[in-house]
Amino acid sequence: MNPHNEPHDPTPDDPQTHDTETPATHPDDTATTPAPAPPHSHPPTPYDPPSPALFCNSNTSFPNANTQRPNTQPPDTAPPSDPAAAADSAPANPSPPPPPPTDPQVILRGPAELADALPYLLGFYPDDSIVMVALHGERTRFGGRLRLGIPTDPSHWPDVSDQLADCLISGARKRSDRLVGILVFLCQEPSPGESGQDVKERLRPLAQRLRTACGSLDVPVLEALCLSNGRFWSYCCPDYRCCPADGTPLFLPGTSVMAAAAAYAGMQVRGSLKEMEARLAPRTGPRGADQEKALDEAASELLPRMLRPDGAGTVRRDTLEQAAALIHRFRRDTPSGSTRARDACDDALITDAEAATLILGLQDRATRDRAAEWMDGPDAAAALRLWRALARRCTGGYGEHAAAPLTLAGWVCWSTADGPSARVALSRALTADPDCVFAQLLHRAINEGLDPEPLRRCLRQQREEAEAASAGSEATPTGRRRTAQRSTAPPRPGNSARPRGPRGGTGPGSRTTGAPGTRRTGRDGDRSRR
Repeated sequence: MNPHNEPHDPTPDDPQTHDTETPATHPDDTATTPAPAPPHSHPPTPYDPPSPALFCNSNTSFPNANTQRPNTQPPDTAPPSDPAAAADSAPANPSPPPPPPTDPQVILRGPAELADALPYLLGFYPDDSIVMVALHGERTRFGGRLRLGIPTDPSHWPDVSDQLADCLISGARKRSDRLVGILVFLCQEPSPGESGQDVKERLRPLAQRLRTACGSLDVPVLEALCLSNGRFWSYCCPDYRCCPADGTPLFLPGTSVMAAAAAYAGMQVRGSLKEMEARLAPRTGPRGADQEKALDEAASELLPRMLRPDGAGTVRRDTLEQAAALIHRFRRDTPSGSTRARDACDDALITDAEAATLILGLQDRATRDRAAEWMDGPDAAAALRLWRALARRCTGGYGEHAAAPLTLAGWVCWSTADGPSARVALSRALTADPDCVFAQLLHRAINEGLDPEPLRRCLRQQREEAEAASAGSEATPTGRRRTAQRSTAPPRPGNSARPRGPRGGTGPGSRTTGAPGTRRTGRDGDRSRR
């Protein structure tokens, strides 16, 4: 299955759990048979046979405008040479041709189209990354994906390669027993004074190690590409006529078949990985120092409050009320412009003191879980902006506190069908606090391809129960206490020191019943106002 027919060297490979991409399930791979790829423009060589087509299934990656219809003519039937005989042999009522396959697909042929498809597979442009993609079935459909940052120390490459290969291949075999190969991408921009070709040669040992890691598990690497400085190189093709030494330019953005199919499907590439991570990075410089000072002051004020009787409950309620007020503020002021400009506007909407109080309040697990209820509807976008802004305020010694807002940001992204952004946020949350169970569960659920709707239903039910309990605490308990007084104890003399309710009530929780047919009222007057 090697596109370039190069002998495969067995190799091992490995991933980290919080950096892996989602292995996707795939439908049956026997529906259609792909047409062979068109030959290259140059004469074939021993290393350059026609390469198999690579299919992106619409249920796993992207819908596509291209479909292929299998040949409907029986293989043992020859077309008649005589037109009259053909007319005589034709059926009176010819049956209509079979409909095209209901499973649309994008067909990728060659390294150039593979390199162009990579950002659409991940949802962003990977920076300094090892990306591995599993291929399944006779039509070589895209399957599970895995991404890991390239280790800066080359001595770590062998162990990392072994782990990556084992992780991807074992996970892919659990979902399909028809794993036919692996694609490897090494993405890194040149350092100062370095060219893209220098990057390719520097990473060649890593590519070879990844190939042998996969080969040792009986899965060949069908293609290994290096992407750097707007060009790509193949580690599997020794023919310089199709893979020149100075590399092959990548397609211009938006000009390929994959870009058209992704646009038709409503998919988008959210910039580079570095840009996505920069939106969640903490402040530095003088502004970071000011925020850290505000966090210190908020912590010194919050601790005595929590030590009081019912102090934790009071802080929890205050934190949720403050978060609701800020979400309302963010909804009223929606910024525009570039990503950086929008984030700057969001930062201006919240003061250092407000951010510090909310960050510390979200460290309580129950408070964080209640804050996760802002995950859909009109509040979702504003909540995501708030959680990102809070993650950027976890500066200095409060870096670990970013796990709570980052996890909430990842949850909102996943709930709103933004899987790439959710993985980036959850990965940073686990970097800040590897023991954050909520982030661990969410990251694993995304990687397993689960549906967030069951969790959303649980949170909606939790919110409804909390609202019902809050309403019952205001109306029902006072009535129970008043009934108990009437049934078990004689009337107590009035106490002039006790506050009196409206309409002659004897206390804050009393009720007064007027003439028959009149409405019963509490301390807030007419109950219909509640």
